[in-house]
Amino acid sequence: MDEAEEIVQNLFSGIWEKRTELEISLSLKSYLYRAVHNHCLNRIKHLKIREEYQHYANTYYESSYESVSQSVMKNELERKIEEAIEKLPEQCRLIFRMSRLEELKYHEIAEQLGISPKTVENQVGKALKILRIELSEYLPLIILLVDGLMQF
Repeated sequence: MDEAEEIVQNLFSGIWEKRTELEISLSLKSYLYRAVHNHCLNRIKHLKIREEYQHYANTYYESSYESVSQSVMKNELERKIEEAIEKLPEQCRLIFRMSRLEELKYHEIAEQLGISPKTVENQVGKALKILRIELSEYLPLIILLVDGLMQF
């Protein structure tokens, strides 16, 4: 009801403002009926466009928010992992980095460092055990990130 009254009021305001230029050659009743009809159609078109924009904006901003949120969580997790790696004993840290970050095989690491492949295997196992303990409180964050990445 309020919208109908607003449309009629706007129509009469427009007619009043254009009264000097306006020439109604047919019936005033037909003119007013057609004018209200056209204003209503314009209002419906405007509401439809607004609704489509809101749907687009909600979808876009929601996905942007998730992306930013996931990015922040990922950065925090990477920082915590780096901090945990830095806490490893020196040789253990070196072997772990060579194994996991440089993706070298155990025998390649053993050759470069002049140690046995079994020592490399033990040091990587030790590093993983320490990291598992250090990062245990971040397990929910890891699950959220992996779950979020699977959806995209």
